[in-house]
Amino acid sequence: MFLGTVNFEMVSLKNYHSTSHNCILITKTKEQKMKRLLFMLFVVTCAQAQEQKSLKSERDSLIAAAKEIMAAQKYCALASIDSAGYPDVRTMNPFPPEEDMSVWMATNTRSLKVQEIMKNPKVSLYYADHAKAIGNVTITGTAVLVKDSMEIEKRKREYWKQAFPDWQYLVLIKVIPERLEVLNYKWGKFNGPVTWATPVVEYKK
Repeated sequence: MFLGTVNFEMVSLKNYHSTSHNCILITKTKEQKMKRLLFMLFVVTCAQAQEQKSLKSERDSLIAAAKEIMAAQKYCALASIDSAGYPDVRTMNPFPPEEDMSVWMATNTRSLKVQEIMKNPKVSLYYADHAKAIGNVTITGTAVLVKDSMEIEKRKREYWKQAFPDWQYLVLIKVIPERLEVLNYKWGKFNGPVTWATPVVEYKK
């Protein structure tokens, strides 16, 4: 009886050690899997962060390249849509672009462009110096007519005294960008090789 008890205890002890060993192996395996999972998650997160940083850097570069061309031009073309659905283009004297790339300009409330914008606010602005062939910029977006006196006062120009006596018939046009197309040779912003499409910055509507 005594020997049987000893054998039973020895068998139980072996089973205990075997079970403990298996538990340790399972725990280590789980830890290794968790570490691999965390490492893969870390790698993916870093890659996504790098991609976002790269995209933001390229976006900032395109905007800076566009601002350079816009700053070098005194005038730009404003295209609105006429009553027959065709583009109606005229030369404008815009203010420098705002931080969000919106563009302001002044015009006569009785002008055809104002009537067209009131019916269809979708417009395009075009900047270029073809004599120097440095590139061009196109801003497509929505035009808003602004008659706020504080905004007018903030942007007043000397020639308005003759063009808009007492600011009568004066209205501001604010173009809010939805799409910015940039071609700037100095900055390395070129057309695509196949479609000749220019680099683009999209804005949230």
